[in-house]
Amino acid sequence: MANTHKVAVVFTGGTISMKIDPRIAAAIPALSSEEIMSMVTNIDKFADIEIVNFDQIPGPHMTPSRMMDLAKIVKTLVSREDITGVVITHGTDSLEETAFLLDLTIHTEKPVIVVGAMRSSSELGYDGPSNLSAAICTAISDHAKNRGVLVVMNTEVNAASEVTKTHTLSLDTFKSMEFGPLGIVDNDEVIFYRDMTKHHHIETDTIEPNVDLIKCVVGMDSRLIKCCVDSGAKGLVLEAMGRGNVPPMMMEGIEYAIQKGILVVMVSRCPMGRVLDTYGYEGAGRSLRNLGVIFGGNFPGQKARIKLMLALSVTQNHETIKDIFEHGLYHK
Repeated sequence: MANTHKVAVVFTGGTISMKIDPRIAAAIPALSSEEIMSMVTNIDKFADIEIVNFDQIPGPHMTPSRMMDLAKIVKTLVSREDITGVVITHGTDSLEETAFLLDLTIHTEKPVIVVGAMRSSSELGYDGPSNLSAAICTAISDHAKNRGVLVVMNTEVNAASEVTKTHTLSLDTFKSMEFGPLGIVDNDEVIFYRDMTKHHHIETDTIEPNVDLIKCVVGMDSRLIKCCVDSGAKGLVLEAMGRGNVPPMMMEGIEYAIQKGILVVMVSRCPMGRVLDTYGYEGAGRSLRNLGVIFGGNFPGQKARIKLMLALSVTQNHETIKDIFEHGLYHK
């Protein structure tokens, strides 16, 4: 009996496609999409698979422009009546950034799943096939509809807007530390334990690549900020300390950027919690808000940067972008 589900699996590369090259004794992209799928045993009992070969690159080689190319392909796939859902294989180093960009730019009820592997096919315990099978099982589930882009790794289902890579090696590296996973894949079925109340969407087919990310540390001054501004940055994301505070010597550079029309978004370098103008000393959240710094909620710097890149492709208006970041989080 023919399957009622068809899943498009878009291959981009990453560790899931790698094996050890004996000449250099290190893992490189080498497996074809067909070779990877051949290791996902019995998946034909659940869905018909359509392979889409997008790229064969490691995670750090992904770029914003390639992410947008990928988004266009996914949009085309989900618009087809015969496609139940889409799965994207991806290198884990940049997986959360691509997944978040797709989440912000693709508006569909159909499941879109991003998946990767932490071990190459040459290692014992290669997790690629099991992760991929779990992702496909999620993509065919009616319960996965209208949940935005999901990341499926190590039997856990996480929202692209919440998940981050937390460990360089562990199989359970992808965590939604603040809220926990949305659900799990158990016995080839996805089970959801909670819903998301907010889901953002930015309608754009372009991206502004000139957005820089600066992590704030003890004793930092304004040199990096001024360098970014003077070299053509259109936006800046600051990973501030704690609740949203920076060393006082950075204030000059932040004011310099804002006076030149550069959008500055602030998040925290802490792995959990949102920024807020709780403190009023020099360099603290209140003085930053008074300067016009936009507060980025509880996003990590890499995701706030993706969101600002997309927002700047739509508008350079400060109040509009402020609303994109702060709506529903800040009421002052």
